[in-house]
Amino acid sequence: MATLKREIKKAKKFIFIEYFILAQGQVWDSLLKLLVQKAKEGVDVRVIYDDMGSISTVPHNYDRKLQKMGIKAFAFNRFLPFLNARINNRDHRKMLVIDGSTAFTGGINLADEYFNLKSRFGYWKDNVLLIRGDAVRSMTLMFLTFWSVLSGKIEEFEPYLAKSKELKIVDTGYVQPYADTPLDDEAVGENVYLNMMGRAKKRIYITTPYLILDNEMVIAFSNAAKQGIDVRIVTPGIPDKKMVFQVTRSYFRRLIEAGVKIYEYIPGFIHQKVFLADDDFLTIGTINLDFRSLYLHFENGVWLYKSAIIQDVSADFDEILADSRLVTLADTKSGPFHRLWISFLRSFATLL
Repeated sequence: MATLKREIKKAKKFIFIEYFILAQGQVWDSLLKLLVQKAKEGVDVRVIYDDMGSISTVPHNYDRKLQKMGIKAFAFNRFLPFLNARINNRDHRKMLVIDGSTAFTGGINLADEYFNLKSRFGYWKDNVLLIRGDAVRSMTLMFLTFWSVLSGKIEEFEPYLAKSKELKIVDTGYVQPYADTPLDDEAVGENVYLNMMGRAKKRIYITTPYLILDNEMVIAFSNAAKQGIDVRIVTPGIPDKKMVFQVTRSYFRRLIEAGVKIYEYIPGFIHQKVFLADDDFLTIGTINLDFRSLYLHFENGVWLYKSAIIQDVSADFDEILADSRLVTLADTKSGPFHRLWISFLRSFATLL
């Protein structure tokens, strides 16, 4: 939180914010004060939030309230009290871009529980990735492209892109931000995960709050484990959605039988979306291992290769695993009525 505030205070040109959830409370209220002040200083401050994601955390038409404060704002895919074809296409992306040279992304939303200022599901385990340098250009373009669609206005992107000579190279590896949209025929998020599994030779470590997989993903995980790759998936020990938690657990038996190690994070809810392959490949972002993230939502992530941060993430995994419980086959046993209930829930998996 301190880092977010420090970087926002440095802004001289623009601050672009796009999050699934904004929630009134200590985190957002304190950031909002800074944003209003920067807007008064002449900084171009823009905010996009998902209307459904924030439906219970900010007032109705909150974007109009922000506009009155001097902040340009849009509520994405405004909620309407009737079914429509786009109701499930939510903006699940999370990014904050400052002056085209600094950016943040990861699992957190701008709400108190993500910073453990409010306890709902035990300890909330999440992450944020700070990016500097040329890679920020991609995230600036992601935001501006989305903004152009929402505003219906075409503007020149070049003035918002920091020049390479103005940026410092802070990593010896490769850093590639990417986005995924449900409006095309390419499942970018799933393809990134499958590609990393295909390249792994020793280990695949994953943290995900939800595990609702299609058959292709189940087969990919199973085949990797059968080849002798150390595949470990960490899921929450305390759920935020009980029915989703039940469906998540329903995949455990088949994966464990194939040799995949499944863990549950004992302290609480693990929300970070991290995929580590060997000590070479890493992706961090907003994409959960469920149908919504992989096929229905607008998402974003960052793919890294030979980056110094991979060692930090690897060390974090050691701590996570030490605080987690290994799930056994005996834990997956269930009676006929429970299996029937799970089969019923799985029929609605695309909506969970």
